[in-house]
This record gives sequence, C-alpha cells and structure tokens, in this order.
Amino acid sequence: MATTHAAPAIDKDALRRKYAEERDKRLRADGSAQYKRLESEFSDLAADPYTPVKPREPVTDHVTFAFIGGGFAGLVTGARLKEAGIEDYRIIEKGGDFGGTWYWNRYPGAQCDTASMIYMPLLEETGHMPSEKYAHAPEIRDHCSRIGEHFDLYDNALFHTRVTDLAWDDAGKVWVIRTDRGDAFTANYIGMGTGPLHVAKLPGLPGIENFAGKSFHTSRWDYSYTGGTPEGAPMTALADKRVAIIGTGATAVQCVPHVARDAKEVFVFQRTPSSVDERNNVPIDPEWFAGVNEPGWQKKWQENFVANLGIGFPAEDLVDDGWTDLGKRIRAQVIDMAPEDRTPENIMAAFEDADNGKMEEIRERAQAIVDDPDTGEQLKAWYRQLCKRPCFHDEYLQAFNRPTTHLVHTEGQGVERITEKGVVANGKEYEVDCIIYASGFEVGTDFVARSGYDVTGRDGVRLSEYWKDGMRSFHGLHVHGFPNLFFVQQNQAAAFIANYPHNLVDHAVTVATVVSHAQANGHAEVEPTAEAQQKWIDFLLTGPGARIGSTECTPGYYNNEGQGYGEQERFALGHPAGAQGFFTHIDAWRRSGSFEGLEFR
Repeated sequence: MATTHAAPAIDKDALRRKYAEERDKRLRADGSAQYKRLESEFSDLAADPYTPVKPREPVTDHVTFAFIGGGFAGLVTGARLKEAGIEDYRIIEKGGDFGGTWYWNRYPGAQCDTASMIYMPLLEETGHMPSEKYAHAPEIRDHCSRIGEHFDLYDNALFHTRVTDLAWDDAGKVWVIRTDRGDAFTANYIGMGTGPLHVAKLPGLPGIENFAGKSFHTSRWDYSYTGGTPEGAPMTALADKRVAIIGTGATAVQCVPHVARDAKEVFVFQRTPSSVDERNNVPIDPEWFAGVNEPGWQKKWQENFVANLGIGFPAEDLVDDGWTDLGKRIRAQVIDMAPEDRTPENIMAAFEDADNGKMEEIRERAQAIVDDPDTGEQLKAWYRQLCKRPCFHDEYLQAFNRPTTHLVHTEGQGVERITEKGVVANGKEYEVDCIIYASGFEVGTDFVARSGYDVTGRDGVRLSEYWKDGMRSFHGLHVHGFPNLFFVQQNQAAAFIANYPHNLVDHAVTVATVVSHAQANGHAEVEPTAEAQQKWIDFLLTGPGARIGSTECTPGYYNNEGQGYGEQERFALGHPAGAQGFFTHIDAWRRSGSFEGLEFR
C-alpha cells in the first residue's frame, strides 16, 4: 500500500450535508429497542446445534480461580495463570467447547477482519502458524481448542453451563458460583470475560414469528437445512431455494457470497450499506513466517499495529492493511504541517480529509466492481469510515453481479414486516423459502441483562446498583467493593482498538501478575482503593473518550442507533492517550511491582 496520498478535491461541506441526509433517513425513535433477543422469539434456536449437552452431576468443589466465559478472554487468562503456577483453574462456558463467539459463528465465509498474526492469541506459545493473513472461522475455532489443550484448560472446564448467581462470601474470603446445572462451588478469585458479542439479536419485525418457511440467525447456522459445512463445502440443499438475508453488516459481507453461489435466488435486504474495502487475503508463506518467528514476535506485531492506528510516527507497518492505511494517510498530512500548525483542530481536519479520500475510494470501488450502475450506487456507504465497523472483502460486491442475487435497497427504512410467505420491503412482498437474519449481537445493553446474572460484592452490594450511574473501575479490571474479581474486557482500559484481542492478552498478564503477588505474599484479598478508582475515572474523563460513533454518524451499534449515549454510558471510554497510552501505562505499572492503587489484605 502507498504511504502517502494527495488530498482529494472534495467539497467537504456538500459531503457533510450528504452524510447528514443519509443519517437522518435512518434515525428511529425506538433506537436499540428495535431489536429483540434471539431466545425471546425462537426458543428452539437458542439451543446448541453443534454439540449435544452431556448429563453430569452438579459440581460442589473449590478452585483457586474460576473464569466465566470460554472465549479468548478465558483462554488467555487461563494460559497466563497456568504459567504462573495456578493449576486449579476453571472456565464456565455456555457453549459446548471453547471459542466464545467463534464457537457460535459457523456461518459460511466467517473469518477475522484483523490480521491473523495479531488477532489469534498465543500463536508464539502454541507454535501455530496461521494459514492465511485473515484466518477463517474453523481455523480460529481449532486454535481455541489448541490453547485449551496446550495449557490443560479442559481439565476443570464446565461446558453448556450458565452462571446464575455470583456472590462474595466475606467470612470465607471466596466467591460462591451457582449455575443452571445445579453447581454451587467456590473460588478464591473470579474472572469475567463474557464479551461484547455473545447475545444474538433479531430485528423486532412485525410477523417475524409467522413465517412458514425456514429461518435462523447467522450465529445458529443450520447446515442440516442448507447443506454444506463450516469448512466451506457447497450448500447443495439451497440449489432450489429462494433465500432472504436481512442485514448488510460485517456478517452479511462474509456470508452473502457463499449463499449467492449456492442458492437458486437470493434477496439481500439493505437498510445501510457497509463500507467494503479490498481485503487481499493471501496464504502465509512458511519460509517468511520462519523469519518472523523469533521470541516476542507477536507482542511486537500487536504493538506495531496499535502504533500505526495512531498519529505517532512508527518506523514500519508490519501488518500493512486497510486498518493501518487510514493512519498512514493522516500521518502523511500531519508530516506536511509545520510543527506550530499541529494543533488538535488541524489534526482533526487532517483526519477528516484523510477519511474523505479513503471513503471516496471505497465508494468508487463499489461503482467499479458492480456491473449494474444502480446497484453499485446503492452499495455506496455515505458516512465516515469509523462510523460503522469497516469491512474488507473481495467477493461481497462481486456477488451482486450474479443474475440470481438481488439487492433490495430500502433507502434507510429497513424491512417493513415478515409474512407467512416472506419479507415485505418498499411495499413489496418477496416470497422466499428461507430467511437468514444477519442482525448481529447486543452491544451497549445493560451488563447484567447481557450476562444473565448479577454480582454481589462486599456487604451485599450488587454490581447492578453500584454501576447504576455508570461503570466504575480501576484500569477497567478491578472494582472497589468486589475483591478478587477481574473484568477482562476493554472499557476504561485500552478501549477501542481494531484488534480487540490485544485488550484481553494484556489484561491476562495483569491478572496473572496480581494473583501471583497475592499468592506469594499470603494475601487472601485484593481490590482497588476507592480513592485510586476515582482518581482513575477522573483521569479517563480528561480525554476525548473512546466512543468512535458520534450522533453525527449514521445509526448503528457504535452510536446506540443514532441516539447517542447518556450519562451512564459516558464512562465507557479509555485512556486519554488512546490504546497505546494505556498499554504503556499498565506495562510500567506492572513492572514497578508496587501495584499502586491496589490494596492487598
């Protein structure tokens, strides 16, 4: 990729007006309430279609560390604790195996959209070389199992198990964990990594329960109906089927080409087009990888990626993809400024200019690739690139060149309703045999509602009450009044970075460091002081925050469907200096060995 780009001749005022017009078409009074939970509408689809539930007796023992969630967060935390000598580590997972969102998402074409070299954790520790720059879901899922086996995390794991209650026992200095399988066991420490993308949602469409054909959510893909496999075998059972796909976000971008290839006819219902840049996925060359594979290589790559997303001046771009391209465009403009002109206002203007140039290229790409001019125009994304999750694909736009693939563009209004026979949009009924909902997952909803349980800390204080006015934490990991509890997630830490697992890998190191210190010194409890927690929150609030989807953006989960976030949600932010600032801070904090802000008892 080129590292410098001339600023395009763009009428910025006209483009801003266009963006605002497109946003306004899509604003809805019900906001995020337009969605319903998958389980609430299709209880039969809430079950696990991939792994049978095995009967077992309730567990009533004790472990040193229990972790809720078997995705990347639980796996990397377990790995670091096992390395630190904590052998009795238990993961509680609602799925039938490790993987988290990668356990459930087996739709055709699913793959990571940040580079495998930085996305797949613990590559160096497990000795795995990704097969391609952007690995597909089966490989990622296999890698989750590889981590579990490598670090013996299967030994104590409880699969197909949901936590129903979590309470601190102050007398015993332990957490009491209860589940829907009758378990009631204790742990000295508890970790939570339930993730931001694990509760599937459906559009709250009238008549959704009346459709007489087959319907399912992409996270519960029904290969018994479509034929094929998650590994890519053709879905031969769709050869005589008319299929509707509702949604055009990151999931649809990946699965539409496969459905278009195999189905008799496909109707893709679009409220808002995704920005779809080129992906350029290629196999990873073993000889090249051997030259990269030196001690500490993955950490180096992850840190380099973060540096290239910022406005610093890293010497090289190891990943070199669509994510880092925007950062390089911004830096190219900043470099051209005189030092005295590098004010926050001018840097933001440079950001807008770089974004405008990038989005013009992405829109031109849609027009150039799609044969039908009207369809190409309708696939153009009229918003800034980071208003919605950017997409990268080399087959999605091309799928609309198939005569059997139809884009149903709804001018921002979305599907009107579902009937017994199909889907109604733009006043027309489309009769189909199958409806696939590519409608994503809950984001930004109430923590307790998403988790399915509340947390009771010291003196009977519930987390739902403690956070009623907004999240409060120290480093995004510890919460005052909830001893020995670790939140492995992104808020109030590095927050938004394109490579989400980097947050988890770094937090896992902190967890292992803190627990090791407590164990070595005979401490039964660790938690942040109230003063340290408040000081951290006050510090975070001095920055611009981490939410990238303002209300000026087109509606989506980045900006609470265009309604913005209220007083409570304003605390979902990160380090004022961005992800790189947090990682630098927490590394120095760990290395100091003083654990300033934490109290050990």
